[in-house]
Amino acid sequence: MLVLTRRNGESIKIGDDIEITIIQSKNDQVKIGIKAPNNIEILRKELFEETRNENAQASKNIGELLKFFTKKQN
Repeated sequence: MLVLTRRNGESIKIGDDIEITIIQSKNDQVKIGIKAPNNIEILRKELFEETRNENAQASKNIGELLKFFTKKQN
């Protein structure tokens, strides 16, 4: 993991297309702004993980349903 120190108003570039700017920092919170192309999805990590877990559970449920219907047909 790369760790950088930035002040309010300073930015970090990722490649040519992504810029992260520190908008405000106080206490234990940092407010950031992200400029990126529209085709790049940006999510908070907890939402990303929640969605991934829900998709995994849905896939598992579909697998169980397929097994159930396969047994019914035999």
